[in-house]
Amino acid sequence: MSAPGARRPPAAAASTTTLTRRDIAGLVFTAEMYGVQLDQLATVLSVSEQSARAAAARWRARGYADTARLGPGGPWCWLTRAGLTACGLHYTFAPPALSRLAHLRAVVAIRLALQASDTYLTAAAHWRSERELRARIGKVGAREHIPDGEVAWPDTANVPYAGECWAIEAELTAKTASRTVSIMRELLTRTGDYGCPAAERLRPSAPPLHARALYLCSSAARPTVLRARDALGPALGARIEVRGLPPGAHLEMPP
Repeated sequence: MSAPGARRPPAAAASTTTLTRRDIAGLVFTAEMYGVQLDQLATVLSVSEQSARAAAARWRARGYADTARLGPGGPWCWLTRAGLTACGLHYTFAPPALSRLAHLRAVVAIRLALQASDTYLTAAAHWRSERELRARIGKVGAREHIPDGEVAWPDTANVPYAGECWAIEAELTAKTASRTVSIMRELLTRTGDYGCPAAERLRPSAPPLHARALYLCSSAARPTVLRARDALGPALGARIEVRGLPPGAHLEMPP
């Protein structure tokens, strides 16, 4: 483990161990989520935390990842520029921002909980991350609200919501009700995908991009989210689902 920005071993000293499919899937997951803590990485890889630490060390030896203890809880792992390039991902490189650690952990926990559900697995649903959406719009769409993630349900899935796309929002702290209403309305009335021309974002005759929005809230944020949903009115409010955060969503202080 090293501090952010610490020098890595030269390429000549990099590990020659072949990356497994599990390694590659873990690298891509970590990139999509900006970074993950090692206990969550263990869940991603379906291994023990000790094995996840070893995987992160392999990635670091290749120059693909960095690890460091950034805040409460265990160390974080994130991809370097070389790691992003190796994965074919055109994301702007940056270590996880200290101000966003709690939020990033919560979103990873939400994704892991959804992906572990029988419904998600059976339907072969797909998660699209905030980082991917942000990369699609670039600076041109900097003023657009971007959800913390999306879940797309295939048309062929044997579920009542086959073909739908859901916006996912993690709410740890309460915004103002008016701001929350504005975000909800933007999510539910948008018609064009992220990165589309401005004229396609709100087409009256087009179906909405997000059939519904799923809010996963802390106890502190839940009352405001519920008030905002009620303020939307019955038509839009019926498309907002509010749940609690899943286990493991909060940053933990180290023992």
